[in-house]
Amino acid sequence: MVLTRIGPLLQLVLNFYAGLIVIYVLLSWIPANEGIVAELHAVLATICEPYVGLFRRVLPMAMIGGAGLDFSPLIALVVLQLIGRLIVF
Repeated sequence: MVLTRIGPLLQLVLNFYAGLIVIYVLLSWIPANEGIVAELHAVLATICEPYVGLFRRVLPMAMIGGAGLDFSPLIALVVLQLIGRLIVF
């Protein structure tokens, strides 16, 4: 009975955290040394990096034409979605 009330709340928290990860990744593409973008990126790094860093340690960077591509945020989002689906059932 209690799990049916907590499930939607946990799903909401997981979706919010997934949104933070997406914003963190998008902001990483914007070069900013100072200002609001740099401060926001620093705050999001403090929140998101411990979780995304777990996958970054396991997955190597994909090298495509001399540029590195980091798939760890994508895997982190997929795992969050799987956890969310397990909570619902």
